[in-house]
Amino acid sequence: MTAEIIDPTQHFHASTAVTPTDAARPETLAGLRIGLLGNTKRNADSILDAIGARLADRHAQIALIPRTKTQFAMPLPVELVEELIRDCDVVVIGVGDCGSCSASAVADAIALESVGIPTAVICTDAFVQPSSAMAGLKGAPDFPYLLTAHPIANLTADGVEERGEQLAAQVEARLIGSTRTVAAA
Repeated sequence: MTAEIIDPTQHFHASTAVTPTDAARPETLAGLRIGLLGNTKRNADSILDAIGARLADRHAQIALIPRTKTQFAMPLPVELVEELIRDCDVVVIGVGDCGSCSASAVADAIALESVGIPTAVICTDAFVQPSSAMAGLKGAPDFPYLLTAHPIANLTADGVEERGEQLAAQVEARLIGSTRTVAAA
């Protein structure tokens, strides 16, 4: 009797035959429409708001466009992708602070990059493995996502503001491509 081993990731390999590429980066964030894509995780919208406020302090005429992905572990719905393409020049995605939402956030960022939207995706350092695994499955094993200390969900309002201040410069650097900030370990 023989046994057959089934690879549950086989369909991912088949769907990632084309290597995704980063979108072209703007030289500055001034005058751009910045999407802040929250995923309903606790404090995700708050930390994105804090980052957006810091970016608006640093650059003239930024428009902050908050959007919500209501199912954090699922791929972006087509309608939301179309809305982000239509309404945003760049997108900040957060916050990956569990295994499924980290992997999904990285997949969303890679998908948006492939349609020409520069992204910065924020994951917590406890979930490097699922974030990197998803990047590899999507054909972009070196996809740079930003890491911050875990957890985000239990931060106080002051903690959210502090973390937003810490992340704003990294988010800006990723969006304009001035450096290849934090990469997956």
